Amino acid sequence: MARNRTFILYGLALVGFVLLPQLISVKYYIHLSVLALIWVIAAQGQNLIQGYTGYVSIVQAGFMGIGAYSTALMGMHFDLPVWLTIILAPFVTAFFALLTGYPSLRVKGHYFAIVTLAFNMVIFIVLMNFHELTQGEAGITGIPKPGGKDALFNWRDRETYYYFVLIIATLMTGLAALIVRSRIGQILVAIRQNEDLVGAVGIAAWKYKLFAFVTSAMFAGLAGAIYAHYQSFINPEIFGIAQSLDAILAVIIGGSGTIAGPIIGAFFVVFLPEYLRFADSFRLILYGLVLVLATIFMPRGIAGIARDLMEKRQGRT
Repeated sequence: MARNRTFILYGLALVGFVLLPQLISVKYYIHLSVLALIWVIAAQGQNLIQGYTGYVSIVQAGFMGIGAYSTALMGMHFDLPVWLTIILAPFVTAFFALLTGYPSLRVKGHYFAIVTLAFNMVIFIVLMNFHELTQGEAGITGIPKPGGKDALFNWRDRETYYYFVLIIATLMTGLAALIVRSRIGQILVAIRQNEDLVGAVGIAAWKYKLFAFVTSAMFAGLAGAIYAHYQSFINPEIFGIAQSLDAILAVIIGGSGTIAGPIIGAFFVVFLPEYLRFADSFRLILYGLVLVLATIFMPRGIAGIARDLMEKRQGRT
């Protein structure tokens, strides 16, 4: 019964997302919704390593940058079709995640967060200083939209790209749900609760942690690739530490260890700064204050609070 109710809620939410562009009169909000859906993909990946495995990674934006630059450079230097570069970008990101994940996951807790923070800084520095390949601070412009001149849809229309990203975000959310409901997901949760006990029963915890870390990076690489083709421009500033913190906050505020949490949190971190523009001088202070209060008073996030309310209501009936 509870599972059926969950499917109904997700179905209604999906219908709402499908109708959203028709209900929005200001085109700029459609643009923000596209960005939020891209962040849904990255946040779902962050949730796998942070919410379910219990390891806070501060390199998600760096992996988005690898995905974004991979798709752009493969298209520029190898003349590959846009669709192929978008598909390949997560696998390029996975390669770098394997290189960084194996040494990073040898440490736990704050040490893991610090190591991943260092990797994000390394990625940022490489993107900023490898001018021959990345164009440095100037970034890469003219990244093509999907489809080309003879495309069936007008990819320069924000609504078209909105529905494209909505489909990808829905599929990736479904994939995340399948992972966390599988045996792998159960082991990831067990690692979060008591990693030593998992090792004591003969399970190689590091393999599952590495799986979560690499899969999380692939989600981020895909999000970065989609972002690159949507904006047609990328530079290193977009993939800095601040953006990795946004991914962490999206998971915390939305609801760590839930499927709905990253969806809610992604829209929160994209739209909240826009609504705080009325106090431009104090916008960052207000933004930080809201996030701190939400973290303290909503430790289970918005999705966790909603789930508690539903369980209480079921208990009364």
